[in-house]
Amino acid sequence: QVQLVESGGGLVQAGGSLQLSCAASVRTESTYAVGWFRQAPGKEREFVAAINWSGRNTAIANSVKGRFTISRDNAKNTVYLRMSSLKPEDTAVYYCAARFGGSYVVTASVDNYGYWGQGTQVTVSS
Repeated sequence: QVQLVESGGGLVQAGGSLQLSCAASVRTESTYAVGWFRQAPGKEREFVAAINWSGRNTAIANSVKGRFTISRDNAKNTVYLRMSSLKPEDTAVYYCAARFGGSYVVTASVDNYGYWGQGTQVTVSS
């Protein structure tokens, strides 16, 4: 059974930084790609960033490029989303998701991820 747990969300002022973590409980031999998505009230879930199993391939949404970075520590089964220069429009629930097939590929499609965490709230005040 796969379990993803996000942490690190909270309230921050505009211009501030936060680092989200996604801890995965998986079988030792599992390889998986991870994506971060976010959903604001009344809006659809949108892609933020993704990273493949090796960490060599990443993808970042244009809306956060230059401000957010994604990384991973496979020894800890944890993926990080470092967010800086935060804006009020970054306010949303942030979800991490795992993809076990094609783990060396990065994808921005919600439909390509089979496992999701419960989400962590990020609120950016102006």
